[in-house]
Amino acid sequence: EGEGLKMDAGRIQAAGIILAQVEGGSLSSEIVAQGTVAGTPQGEAVLAARADGVVSRLSLRLGDAVSAGQTVALIESREASTIAAERATASARLTAARQGLAREQRLFDAKITARQDLEAAQTVLAEAEAEARRTASAASAARVSGDGRNTGVVSPISGRITAAPAVLGSFVTAGTELFRVADIRQVQVEASVSAQDASRILAGDRARISLPEGDLDAVVRSITPGVDAESRSATVLLTPSATTGLRPGQAISARILTRDGQGGAIGVSVPEEAIQSVEGRDVVFVRTATGFMPTPVLIGQRSGGRAQITSGLTAGQTIATRNAFLLKAELGKGEAEH
Repeated sequence: EGEGLKMDAGRIQAAGIILAQVEGGSLSSEIVAQGTVAGTPQGEAVLAARADGVVSRLSLRLGDAVSAGQTVALIESREASTIAAERATASARLTAARQGLAREQRLFDAKITARQDLEAAQTVLAEAEAEARRTASAASAARVSGDGRNTGVVSPISGRITAAPAVLGSFVTAGTELFRVADIRQVQVEASVSAQDASRILAGDRARISLPEGDLDAVVRSITPGVDAESRSATVLLTPSATTGLRPGQAISARILTRDGQGGAIGVSVPEEAIQSVEGRDVVFVRTATGFMPTPVLIGQRSGGRAQITSGLTAGQTIATRNAFLLKAELGKGEAEH
């Protein structure tokens, strides 16, 4: 054990060995929770039909990338024709009102008509301008096409299409879901905990999300004040430090570190898979400048896939966790060669 194992970063990565830091804290202060990755309110959008009509064009498919403001579908709608006609009528009235005011201004300047006729023309113009603005806003809100036949369905966010129930040529009513978009860069974790555990958790508490490629740091954003009537559990919202490896709908496991266990003075803990038995002793492979050093440890309590280490490690050390058994095999191979 004095020499350790020599292994560079390239070999570690090729072998699929995951590294993690030894964490300070008691297992009794850790809360293990199961959760689901979900989009944040700003990272998820449902794209629905704005009016009754027939789906006349679909621009994207399931999984396609979409940009904010991009039109993803067109709905051929009678409502679009009505809005377009109102806009055209308002535009014509506005033109006529402007011409009428110009005529009344000339007549007034020539002292042919009374001021009240000029003021009446000004009122007509103001009303025509207001109506033109209203119809233009209605057409813009409905995304009415230039020919006045279709309303557009536009994505308010950038992301990818995660659901596409729309069928070309089908008749849909206003509010029918056509697409669902998610921005995988804006996700959170919704973890379920018991009411008793929820009372121990505070906003700002640290957490660790377990992923195949290693743990990911997170912070408690908030906790629901009540519990679900069916599951009898509260929901803890976790904000991950990064979104790599997280996908909406993905099931994950998380460890929430309550405030009384985030100091290193009351012990350290490691994943149970980091502990290997070598010659009848429990060891953990600690990362060194050239590889790993098998370090004997004494184990305390175990809970939720983790073990309390009472001797042999200090908080902050980097150790091999997942696939650490490969290092044990490598160590045995080296001893056999000697």
